[in-house]
Amino acid sequence: MTFWIIITVLALAVSGLMGLALLRGRVGDEPPAAFDLRVYRAQLKEVDRDLARAVVSAEDGERTKAEISRRILAADAQLREGGETGGQPALAGKALAVICTLFLVGGALWLYNDMGAPGYPDQGLEARLTLADEARKNRPSQAEVEGRLPPSPAMGDVSPEYQELMTKLRAAVAERPGELQGQQLLARNEAALGNFVAAHQAQAKVVELKGDQVRAGDLTDLADMMILSAGGFVSPEAERVLMRALELDPSNAVARYYMGLMFAQVGRPDATFRTWSRLLNEGPDDAPWITPIRGQIMEVARLAGVQYELPPLGGADAAPGPDADQVRAAQEMSEEDRQEMIRGMVAGLAERLATDGGTPEEWARLISAYGVLGEMARAQAIYQEALTVFAEVPEALQLIEAGAENAGLRQ
Repeated sequence: MTFWIIITVLALAVSGLMGLALLRGRVGDEPPAAFDLRVYRAQLKEVDRDLARAVVSAEDGERTKAEISRRILAADAQLREGGETGGQPALAGKALAVICTLFLVGGALWLYNDMGAPGYPDQGLEARLTLADEARKNRPSQAEVEGRLPPSPAMGDVSPEYQELMTKLRAAVAERPGELQGQQLLARNEAALGNFVAAHQAQAKVVELKGDQVRAGDLTDLADMMILSAGGFVSPEAERVLMRALELDPSNAVARYYMGLMFAQVGRPDATFRTWSRLLNEGPDDAPWITPIRGQIMEVARLAGVQYELPPLGGADAAPGPDADQVRAAQEMSEEDRQEMIRGMVAGLAERLATDGGTPEEWARLISAYGVLGEMARAQAIYQEALTVFAEVPEALQLIEAGAENAGLRQ
């Protein structure tokens, strides 16, 4: 309340000074016409001196004196009519003063209420850093976040054969928990089904079984599953996994992306911007973390107080497709050969996305292609993986959902 009182008093004081100037209608201690009178009288004396020194002729001197006298009479009449306001209409001055007061006071209060943060105390840099540190230390745990989230919806269109295989895999892993390959298969397939809690539990076992042989990629897979099971939240446990990955591979882009996300969640957009801007500069443009960064970095830069212009993509945005010769060849093929050609192209796209990543359009195209080929299980698996890759990019998720609809995965 004290702040509102202070800014209101300041606005009223400034508008009062402006209103006083408008009501007086003059600058200084006297009306403008009084100043003009002094100037004209001084000019008359100057003409008399010029006549005495014969600098000007008598005829020119008399004509100049007559003109100056006329101006003196006009200024005197203006002074008598205008009084202290110098001739300004009193009603117009009052109206303009009221408008200025309303504009300054009301406009200032409205602007701060719209763009400011009423009720919040001033926060300097040191205070903001302290709050960010506290937010980072006091984050809820992985288990707490998972407990608050609703259970993941069951995936539709999963074939009975696949469900039976998953049941057998779970039972086999439960009987032999120390078998590395079984845990790896379980983690991968649980993630494909959207069971990220079970997936990160299996992946944690993979990391444990590998021991000193664990790789940074194993750790980032674990952190990725943990973050997805927490709805995109980077918990303290996930952060520790990411830090282990960075110790093994300081340049690991996945770990760096998620560390930037964590800093954004605890109120350190400056650290997020530094991390993500480096990742953008390093590329490549088709890396899976580039699209989510491009979708968020402008807002991060704004929060960090950085003037930033999003660099253009260096590569082609459009997904590659068949050239003219391939199209002509496909038209001359039999139905079986044409299908085989399509399968080969789809397999090539799937392999490239699995190894190098790609744009949301390419992921959506792959999902649609598997749906057209009738391979619904593969379409579903690619769809779930795409949701994981672009979990933080709503625009990309819209394209992925459109691809799922084209494939028949969504009605």
